[in-house]
Amino acid sequence: MRNMDTFKGIALKTSVAIFLIFHLTFTFSQSITLVELNCENLFDCHDDSLKEDEEFLPDAPRHWTRSRYWRKLNNIGQELLSSSDRLPDLVALVEVENDTVMRDLTRRSLLRNAGYKYLMTESPDMRGLDVALLWQPSSFRPICYDTYTVPIVKDMRPTRDILYVQGEILSGDTLHIFVLHAPSRYGGEKESRPFRQQVAKVLQPLLEPLRDKMVIVAGDFNDYDDSPAMLHYYEQGLVNATAKAIGSHGAKGTYRYEGEWKSIDHVLLSTKMKARVDTTYINDAAFLMEDEPRYGGKRPKRTYHGFNYRPAFSDHLPLVVRFFNTD
Repeated sequence: MRNMDTFKGIALKTSVAIFLIFHLTFTFSQSITLVELNCENLFDCHDDSLKEDEEFLPDAPRHWTRSRYWRKLNNIGQELLSSSDRLPDLVALVEVENDTVMRDLTRRSLLRNAGYKYLMTESPDMRGLDVALLWQPSSFRPICYDTYTVPIVKDMRPTRDILYVQGEILSGDTLHIFVLHAPSRYGGEKESRPFRQQVAKVLQPLLEPLRDKMVIVAGDFNDYDDSPAMLHYYEQGLVNATAKAIGSHGAKGTYRYEGEWKSIDHVLLSTKMKARVDTTYINDAAFLMEDEPRYGGKRPKRTYHGFNYRPAFSDHLPLVVRFFNTD
Protein backbone atom coordinates (compact mmCIF):
# COMPACT_ATOMS: atom_id res chain seq x y z
CA MET A 1 0.00 0.00 0.00
CA ARG A 2 1.40 3.38 -0.99
CA ASN A 3 0.98 6.55 1.05
CA MET A 4 -0.35 9.53 -0.89
CA ASP A 5 2.72 11.61 -0.10
CA THR A 6 4.80 9.29 -2.27
CA PHE A 7 2.77 9.82 -5.41
CA LYS A 8 4.79 12.06 -7.72
CA GLY A 9 2.97 15.20 -8.72
CA ILE A 10 -0.17 14.32 -6.72
CA ALA A 11 0.92 15.18 -3.19
CA LEU A 12 -2.00 16.25 -1.05
CA LYS A 13 -2.27 19.85 0.14
CA THR A 14 -2.23 19.90 3.90
CA SER A 15 -2.68 23.56 4.65
CA VAL A 16 -4.99 24.54 7.50
CA ALA A 17 -7.28 26.30 5.02
CA ILE A 18 -7.91 23.14 2.97
CA PHE A 19 -8.42 21.12 6.17
CA LEU A 20 -11.05 23.56 7.42
CA ILE A 21 -12.81 23.76 4.06
CA PHE A 22 -13.01 19.98 3.87
CA HIS A 23 -14.60 19.63 7.29
CA LEU A 24 -16.84 22.69 7.15
CA THR A 25 -18.46 21.42 3.95
CA PHE A 26 -19.88 18.42 5.82
CA THR A 27 -23.10 20.25 6.52
CA PHE A 28 -23.47 21.73 3.03
CA SER A 29 -23.11 18.65 0.84
CA GLN A 30 -26.03 16.25 1.02
CA SER A 31 -24.87 13.89 -1.73
CA ILE A 32 -21.86 12.51 -3.54
CA THR A 33 -21.91 11.96 -7.31
CA LEU A 34 -19.79 9.37 -9.11
CA VAL A 35 -19.40 9.28 -12.91
CA GLU A 36 -17.87 6.35 -14.81
CA LEU A 37 -16.81 6.84 -18.44
CA ASN A 38 -14.88 4.92 -21.08
CA CYS A 39 -13.23 7.76 -23.03
CA GLU A 40 -12.69 5.76 -26.26
CA ASN A 41 -8.95 5.82 -26.88
CA LEU A 42 -7.89 9.02 -25.14
CA PHE A 43 -4.30 9.00 -26.44
CA ASP A 44 -1.89 11.88 -26.69
CA CYS A 45 -0.25 12.33 -30.11
CA HIS A 46 3.30 11.37 -29.12
CA ASP A 47 4.93 8.01 -29.79
CA ASP A 48 5.74 5.81 -26.82
CA SER A 49 8.40 3.42 -28.08
CA LEU A 50 7.44 0.85 -25.43
CA LYS A 51 3.75 0.72 -26.40
CA GLU A 52 1.68 -0.06 -29.48
CA ASP A 53 0.25 3.45 -29.85
CA GLU A 54 1.39 4.09 -33.43
CA GLU A 55 -2.14 4.39 -34.84
CA PHE A 56 -2.72 7.51 -32.74
CA LEU A 57 0.02 9.70 -34.21
CA PRO A 58 -0.24 12.68 -36.60
CA ASP A 59 1.27 10.79 -39.56
CA ALA A 60 -0.67 7.55 -38.92
CA PRO A 61 -3.82 6.56 -40.86
CA ARG A 62 -6.00 8.06 -38.10
CA HIS A 63 -4.17 11.40 -38.40
CA TRP A 64 -4.35 11.97 -34.65
CA THR A 65 -3.16 15.58 -34.57
CA ARG A 66 -2.77 18.03 -31.71
CA SER A 67 -5.94 19.85 -32.71
CA ARG A 68 -7.91 16.61 -32.64
CA TYR A 69 -6.35 15.68 -29.31
CA TRP A 70 -7.26 18.99 -27.67
CA ARG A 71 -10.77 18.89 -29.07
CA LYS A 72 -11.18 15.39 -27.63
CA LEU A 73 -10.00 16.59 -24.19
CA ASN A 74 -12.50 19.43 -24.17
CA ASN A 75 -15.27 17.14 -25.40
CA ILE A 76 -14.60 14.68 -22.57
CA GLY A 77 -14.68 17.60 -20.15
CA GLN A 78 -18.02 18.73 -21.54
CA GLU A 79 -19.35 15.19 -21.29
CA LEU A 80 -18.41 14.94 -17.62
CA LEU A 81 -19.73 18.39 -16.71
CA SER A 82 -23.09 17.62 -18.32
CA SER A 83 -23.50 14.44 -16.27
CA SER A 84 -24.72 16.17 -13.11
CA ASP A 85 -26.29 19.42 -11.97
CA ARG A 86 -23.04 20.13 -10.12
CA LEU A 87 -19.43 19.02 -10.45
CA PRO A 88 -19.15 15.24 -10.02
CA ASP A 89 -17.24 14.45 -6.84
CA LEU A 90 -15.63 11.29 -8.19
CA VAL A 91 -14.90 10.29 -11.79
CA ALA A 92 -13.71 6.82 -12.83
CA LEU A 93 -12.11 7.05 -16.28
CA VAL A 94 -11.22 4.19 -18.62
CA GLU A 95 -9.02 4.23 -21.75
CA VAL A 96 -6.69 7.08 -20.86
CA GLU A 97 -3.12 6.72 -22.07
CA ASN A 98 -0.82 8.33 -19.54
CA ASP A 99 -0.08 11.07 -17.04
CA THR A 100 0.31 13.63 -19.82
CA VAL A 101 -3.27 13.05 -20.91
CA MET A 102 -4.59 13.28 -17.36
CA ARG A 103 -2.61 16.42 -16.61
CA ASP A 104 -3.89 18.08 -19.79
CA LEU A 105 -7.46 17.01 -19.03
CA THR A 106 -7.49 18.32 -15.47
CA ARG A 107 -5.28 21.41 -15.85
CA ARG A 108 -5.48 22.62 -19.44
CA SER A 109 -8.85 21.57 -20.85
CA LEU A 110 -12.41 22.68 -20.20
CA LEU A 111 -12.00 21.13 -16.72
CA ARG A 112 -9.04 23.36 -15.79
CA ASN A 113 -11.03 25.43 -13.29
CA ALA A 114 -12.84 22.45 -11.76
CA GLY A 115 -10.04 21.69 -9.30
CA TYR A 116 -9.84 17.95 -9.95
CA LYS A 117 -6.96 15.86 -8.62
CA TYR A 118 -6.26 12.41 -9.96
CA LEU A 119 -4.54 9.06 -9.54
CA MET A 120 -3.95 6.57 -12.33
CA THR A 121 -2.32 3.24 -13.14
CA GLU A 122 0.76 2.55 -15.26
CA SER A 123 -0.19 -0.80 -16.71
CA PRO A 124 1.52 -3.42 -18.88
CA ASP A 125 -1.31 -3.08 -21.41
CA MET A 126 0.35 -3.36 -24.82
CA ARG A 127 -1.42 -0.31 -26.25
CA GLY A 128 -0.57 1.74 -23.18
CA LEU A 129 -4.12 2.29 -21.95
CA ASP A 130 -4.84 2.86 -18.27
CA VAL A 131 -7.57 3.76 -15.78
CA ALA A 132 -7.80 6.78 -13.50
CA LEU A 133 -9.78 8.30 -10.65
CA LEU A 134 -10.53 12.01 -10.46
CA TRP A 135 -11.81 13.57 -7.26
CA GLN A 136 -12.90 16.89 -5.83
CA PRO A 137 -10.71 17.77 -2.80
CA SER A 138 -13.69 19.47 -1.18
CA SER A 139 -15.64 16.20 -0.96
CA PHE A 140 -13.09 13.38 -0.98
CA ARG A 141 -9.73 13.07 0.77
CA PRO A 142 -7.53 10.15 -0.36
CA ILE A 143 -5.62 8.37 2.38
CA CYS A 144 -3.71 5.73 0.41
CA TYR A 145 -3.73 4.00 -2.95
CA ASP A 146 -2.34 0.98 -4.77
CA THR A 147 -2.39 -0.72 -8.16
CA TYR A 148 -2.79 -4.43 -8.88
CA THR A 149 -1.53 -6.19 -11.99
CA VAL A 150 -3.70 -8.94 -13.49
CA PRO A 151 -1.60 -12.09 -14.12
CA ILE A 152 -1.96 -13.39 -17.67
CA VAL A 153 -3.28 -16.85 -18.51
CA LYS A 154 -2.95 -18.83 -21.74
CA ASP A 155 -3.51 -16.73 -24.88
CA MET A 156 -4.13 -13.59 -22.79
CA ARG A 157 -2.43 -10.30 -23.54
CA PRO A 158 -1.23 -8.07 -20.69
CA THR A 159 -4.14 -5.93 -19.58
CA ARG A 160 -4.90 -2.86 -17.48
CA ASP A 161 -3.98 -2.77 -13.80
CA ILE A 162 -6.70 -2.30 -11.19
CA LEU A 163 -6.56 1.01 -9.34
CA TYR A 164 -7.46 1.09 -5.63
CA VAL A 165 -7.98 4.31 -3.68
CA GLN A 166 -9.00 4.54 -0.04
CA GLY A 167 -10.28 7.88 1.18
CA GLU A 168 -12.53 9.86 3.48
CA ILE A 169 -15.82 11.39 2.37
CA LEU A 170 -17.53 14.40 3.93
CA SER A 171 -19.42 12.37 6.51
CA GLY A 172 -16.10 11.16 7.88
CA ASP A 173 -16.68 7.62 6.59
CA THR A 174 -13.99 5.70 4.75
CA LEU A 175 -14.66 4.82 1.12
CA HIS A 176 -12.84 2.09 -0.83
CA ILE A 177 -12.82 2.60 -4.61
CA PHE A 178 -11.61 0.18 -7.29
CA VAL A 179 -11.42 1.21 -10.97
CA LEU A 180 -10.92 -1.45 -13.63
CA HIS A 181 -11.01 -2.11 -17.35
CA ALA A 182 -11.40 -5.82 -18.05
CA PRO A 183 -10.11 -7.45 -21.27
CA SER A 184 -12.35 -7.20 -24.33
CA ARG A 185 -14.43 -9.93 -25.95
CA TYR A 186 -12.14 -10.01 -28.98
CA GLY A 187 -12.07 -13.58 -30.29
CA GLY A 188 -15.45 -14.42 -28.79
CA GLU A 189 -17.15 -14.14 -25.38
CA LYS A 190 -16.54 -17.74 -24.34
CA GLU A 191 -12.95 -17.80 -25.55
CA SER A 192 -12.05 -14.53 -23.82
CA ARG A 193 -14.08 -15.18 -20.65
CA PRO A 194 -11.11 -16.56 -18.66
CA PHE A 195 -9.30 -13.25 -19.19
CA ARG A 196 -12.09 -11.28 -17.54
CA GLN A 197 -12.42 -13.88 -14.82
CA GLN A 198 -8.78 -13.22 -14.00
CA VAL A 199 -9.67 -9.65 -13.07
CA ALA A 200 -12.35 -10.90 -10.68
CA LYS A 201 -9.88 -13.36 -9.15
CA VAL A 202 -7.41 -10.56 -8.44
CA LEU A 203 -10.14 -8.56 -6.72
CA GLN A 204 -11.46 -11.45 -4.65
CA PRO A 205 -8.86 -11.36 -1.83
CA LEU A 206 -8.96 -7.57 -1.83
CA LEU A 207 -12.73 -7.46 -1.40
CA GLU A 208 -13.02 -10.21 1.20
CA PRO A 209 -11.93 -8.09 4.21
CA LEU A 210 -14.11 -5.18 2.99
CA ARG A 211 -17.49 -6.95 2.94
CA ASP A 212 -18.91 -4.74 5.72
CA LYS A 213 -17.24 -1.56 4.43
CA MET A 214 -18.24 1.12 1.92
CA VAL A 215 -16.94 -0.20 -1.41
CA ILE A 216 -17.30 0.93 -5.04
CA VAL A 217 -16.02 -1.08 -8.01
CA ALA A 218 -16.46 0.91 -11.22
CA GLY A 219 -15.30 0.61 -14.79
CA ASP A 220 -15.67 -1.14 -18.12
CA PHE A 221 -16.15 -4.85 -17.36
CA ASN A 222 -16.65 -5.79 -21.04
CA ASP A 223 -19.48 -8.00 -19.81
CA TYR A 224 -23.21 -7.59 -19.40
CA ASP A 225 -24.88 -7.67 -16.01
CA ASP A 226 -25.83 -11.35 -16.36
CA SER A 227 -22.62 -12.56 -18.03
CA PRO A 228 -20.90 -15.57 -16.42
CA ALA A 229 -17.76 -13.63 -15.50
CA MET A 230 -19.85 -11.12 -13.53
CA LEU A 231 -21.03 -13.83 -11.16
CA HIS A 232 -17.62 -13.80 -9.47
CA TYR A 233 -18.27 -10.24 -8.26
CA TYR A 234 -21.74 -11.04 -6.99
CA GLU A 235 -20.33 -13.98 -5.06
CA GLN A 236 -18.16 -11.46 -3.20
CA GLY A 237 -21.29 -9.71 -1.96
CA LEU A 238 -21.28 -6.90 -4.52
CA VAL A 239 -24.52 -5.56 -5.99
CA ASN A 240 -24.82 -4.06 -9.47
CA ALA A 241 -26.38 -0.70 -8.67
CA THR A 242 -26.54 0.36 -12.33
CA ALA A 243 -27.98 -2.80 -13.92
CA LYS A 244 -31.24 -1.00 -14.71
CA ALA A 245 -29.84 2.48 -15.33
CA ILE A 246 -31.25 4.24 -18.40
CA GLY A 247 -30.97 7.67 -19.97
CA SER A 248 -33.58 10.38 -20.43
CA HIS A 249 -33.19 10.53 -24.22
CA GLY A 250 -33.70 6.87 -25.09
CA ALA A 251 -30.44 5.20 -24.04
CA LYS A 252 -31.06 1.79 -22.48
CA GLY A 253 -27.38 1.08 -21.92
CA THR A 254 -23.99 2.77 -22.03
CA TYR A 255 -23.03 1.16 -25.35
CA ARG A 256 -24.88 0.28 -28.57
CA TYR A 257 -23.73 -2.58 -30.77
CA GLU A 258 -25.49 -3.57 -33.99
CA GLY A 259 -28.56 -1.61 -33.00
CA GLU A 260 -28.89 -3.11 -29.53
CA TRP A 261 -28.34 -1.17 -26.31
CA LYS A 262 -26.19 -2.96 -23.73
CA SER A 263 -24.25 -1.90 -20.66
CA ILE A 264 -20.71 -3.20 -20.27
CA ASP A 265 -19.90 -0.37 -17.88
CA HIS A 266 -21.02 -0.98 -14.32
CA VAL A 267 -20.85 0.38 -10.79
CA LEU A 268 -20.82 -2.45 -8.26
CA LEU A 269 -21.34 -1.71 -4.58
CA SER A 270 -21.02 -3.39 -1.22
CA THR A 271 -24.27 -3.80 0.72
CA LYS A 272 -23.38 -0.88 2.98
CA MET A 273 -22.73 1.40 0.01
CA LYS A 274 -25.84 0.23 -1.86
CA ALA A 275 -27.93 1.49 1.05
CA ARG A 276 -26.75 5.03 0.29
CA VAL A 277 -27.77 5.09 -3.38
CA ASP A 278 -30.08 7.96 -4.23
CA THR A 279 -30.35 7.55 -8.00
CA THR A 280 -28.58 6.01 -10.98
CA TYR A 281 -28.82 7.01 -14.63
CA ILE A 282 -27.01 7.23 -17.95
CA ASN A 283 -26.05 10.64 -19.30
CA ASP A 284 -27.46 10.54 -22.82
CA ALA A 285 -27.72 14.30 -23.35
CA ALA A 286 -28.85 15.10 -26.89
CA PHE A 287 -25.44 16.46 -27.93
CA LEU A 288 -23.82 13.11 -27.01
CA MET A 289 -26.09 11.20 -29.40
CA GLU A 290 -26.45 10.85 -33.17
CA ASP A 291 -28.76 9.09 -35.59
CA GLU A 292 -28.13 5.39 -36.20
CA PRO A 293 -28.51 5.13 -40.00
CA ARG A 294 -28.47 1.35 -40.30
CA TYR A 295 -30.61 0.23 -37.37
CA GLY A 296 -32.60 3.35 -36.62
CA GLY A 297 -32.84 5.30 -33.38
CA LYS A 298 -29.86 6.93 -31.69
CA ARG A 299 -26.35 5.86 -30.69
CA PRO A 300 -23.43 7.48 -28.82
CA LYS A 301 -21.59 10.04 -30.94
CA ARG A 302 -18.15 8.43 -31.09
CA THR A 303 -14.85 9.93 -32.27
CA TYR A 304 -14.02 7.28 -34.88
CA HIS A 305 -16.09 4.97 -37.05
CA GLY A 306 -13.35 2.75 -38.38
CA PHE A 307 -10.78 5.28 -39.51
CA ASN A 308 -13.34 8.00 -40.21
CA TYR A 309 -12.85 10.84 -37.74
CA ARG A 310 -15.55 13.14 -36.40
CA PRO A 311 -15.07 15.82 -33.71
CA ALA A 312 -17.27 13.91 -31.28
CA PHE A 313 -17.09 12.26 -27.86
CA SER A 314 -16.98 8.53 -27.05
CA ASP A 315 -18.57 5.25 -28.09
CA HIS A 316 -19.66 4.86 -24.44
CA LEU A 317 -22.03 7.07 -22.46
CA PRO A 318 -21.31 8.25 -18.90
CA LEU A 319 -22.77 6.18 -16.08
CA VAL A 320 -23.86 8.24 -13.07
CA VAL A 321 -24.59 7.26 -9.45
CA ARG A 322 -25.62 9.72 -6.77
CA PHE A 323 -25.19 8.69 -3.14
CA PHE A 324 -26.54 10.14 0.09
CA ASN A 325 -23.60 11.56 2.01
CA THR A 326 -24.90 10.12 5.28
CA ASP A 327 -27.09 7.18 6.27
